[in-house]
Amino acid sequence: MTMDVLKFLASGPVIPSARSMEDFKIALTHTVSPSVVLLFGDINTLPTLISQANEYKKRIVLHLDLFDGIGKDKAGIKFLARLGIHAIITTKSHLCRFARDEGMIVVQRLFLMDSDSLRTGLNLVRNFKPDAIEILPGSVPESAVQELVRETGLPILAGGLIRTKEDVNHAIERGISAVSTSRRDLWDDIMVNDK
Repeated sequence: MTMDVLKFLASGPVIPSARSMEDFKIALTHTVSPSVVLLFGDINTLPTLISQANEYKKRIVLHLDLFDGIGKDKAGIKFLARLGIHAIITTKSHLCRFARDEGMIVVQRLFLMDSDSLRTGLNLVRNFKPDAIEILPGSVPESAVQELVRETGLPILAGGLIRTKEDVNHAIERGISAVSTSRRDLWDDIMVNDK
């Protein structure tokens, strides 16, 4: 299952995250990534965004906590699944459960600021095992990443404060499976070569 989730999400060390329609179009048309993390939009724009993603054979990973117009409840998740959303990212474990019931890929987002937040995050993930974990910030120490890998056996994604290619490389060296970033200059390695 782990490998399938990674193949669903990434085709390299970077997963493009779109903060705007312009970002989204570039991610769709100029990257080889199989998915795009959606960090903007609302219930009114989603059908168009899904249609555009389908046209380019890309999957939307909806960041539920940043999305407007959908109830953060079972009915909202069911609506998203019917619309064609196959994966979500959220900090809310009850939404993870609803999404799993609808057959979605679930990425549990954890903010790791200290040892307590790491412990709390591990307990959360033990109670409900998502398909992957996204940790913020992306500069979390290697020991914390290794503990998450060891304790969960899940792919670990990282986001936030990934600013340079060196940051991406350091994250991968620490055991991160892939980073999600809205910095287009870090998408270079997954850009389609037009030559």
